[in-house]
Amino acid sequence: MGYTGAMTQDITALYHAFSARDPRFDGVIYMGVTSTGIYCRPVCTARMPKMEHCRFFGSAEAAEKASFRPCLRCRPELAPGNAPVDDAHRIASLIASRIGEGMLEGEAGLEAIAAQFELSSRQIRRIVQQEFGVSPMELVRTRRLLLAKQLLTETTLPVIEVAYASGFSSLRRFNDAFRRHYGMPPSRLRKEVGGAASRSASHETLALQLTYRPPFDWPGMLAFMATRAMRGVEWVYEDAYFRTVRLGGRSGWIHVRHAPERNALLVEITHSLVPVLPALLGRLRHLFDLSARPDVIAAHLERDALLAEAVARNPGLRVPGAFDGFEMAVRAILGQQVTVKAATTLAGRFVEAFGEPIETPYPALSRLCPTPQRIAAVDVSDLAKLGIIQTRARSIIALAGEVTSGRLKLEAGAHPDAMMKQLVALPGIGAWTASYIAMRALRWPDAFPKEDIALRNNLGGVTAAQAEALSQAWRPWRSYATLHLWQHPVRNGVSPSVRTMLPVT
Repeated sequence: MGYTGAMTQDITALYHAFSARDPRFDGVIYMGVTSTGIYCRPVCTARMPKMEHCRFFGSAEAAEKASFRPCLRCRPELAPGNAPVDDAHRIASLIASRIGEGMLEGEAGLEAIAAQFELSSRQIRRIVQQEFGVSPMELVRTRRLLLAKQLLTETTLPVIEVAYASGFSSLRRFNDAFRRHYGMPPSRLRKEVGGAASRSASHETLALQLTYRPPFDWPGMLAFMATRAMRGVEWVYEDAYFRTVRLGGRSGWIHVRHAPERNALLVEITHSLVPVLPALLGRLRHLFDLSARPDVIAAHLERDALLAEAVARNPGLRVPGAFDGFEMAVRAILGQQVTVKAATTLAGRFVEAFGEPIETPYPALSRLCPTPQRIAAVDVSDLAKLGIIQTRARSIIALAGEVTSGRLKLEAGAHPDAMMKQLVALPGIGAWTASYIAMRALRWPDAFPKEDIALRNNLGGVTAAQAEALSQAWRPWRSYATLHLWQHPVRNGVSPSVRTMLPVT
């Protein structure tokens, strides 16, 4: 949001962001409670005060200048951007993803993760202990056991494969941990739940479910992704999504379909991807926006007359994320100042030229997405001969170089303001592209590409400044408002009387 002082925009919107305890706002919004004199982060677990007792700030400094004291429970000094370490929620997410990459095995793995935050493993242990009441390894063990329980219940994987897929280094350790925490051996749980064989996909694949809070606009999600799919890597067919996957040194393919009766997505996964299962499932949750609170978001947006009709028609709208940040950013650059169809054609050529071949049962899935390392090594002429203009070719190569070096991390949870500044500093990447990448790759719920011509036209032909002014009422869910506007133009546009009250530059 980029605010440094007291926030004066829609207080109800900010209150809703705190009520939802959405970690995506952590480090961006702070709430001061006048009845206690304390200020908190959005992830604080304390009971929500009444709205009339709340003041909102864009920084911890602004809250303290207004004489509020930091909360001892959520510890604002640990919020993203305010300390050399992110909050424990993001550390836990990072640990969970590293489980799938095999990086958290004992002290060496913990040191590797701590190094990413410029801290010691001792400091990481203390922060996680203070936030969750457990050590990092206890947190990891719980996540591993929960995944193992799901695999035992929903698949026919042999117990030893369940152990390794869940992140345990040996069957003995898995059996000991399972008995200690659940009071039974893994084999007994499988016998008690029964029926796993009927839910498995095939001998070459396994099937798992990812749940969500209803409603969920699955047709709308598929329609968005179908028009932007990278040919050879992604495929939308009938009511399902398919794609190839390269993750943690493993490759394979997935098939995702909707199971509305379960409020879940059913994911078919090749056995080759089982060793990276935790990281894979995390990416799919980001891709399909499964952690969203559609009730909270819709209740806020429908209060604005401009969006009320669109929200009523589609209360289950989600913002499509990104399976891979680099892949999505390349697709965004290719979409600059061209139609969606033209960008999709260029993306298909890009994949065909630089993507590694892969065998799948589906002819439409034939390539793995090009890696940033591969693209960082090509010349502008190599991209230009695909029909990609030189300015965009330079942007893509520069982007690949930054990602390869580790200076740019296009992943969910990254701080949006800092990341967008990094992006616009690259050649050929402007504010629109940076906002769009923040919306999808960073999973930032308040991104707003006000420069987008389609969005402005659907508001009735307003200027970028006017669109920005109108959008203040939609905070902190402007990414969702943007999707609504792309799909449903405002009927009759913004009225002339309202437009005269808006900035024109």
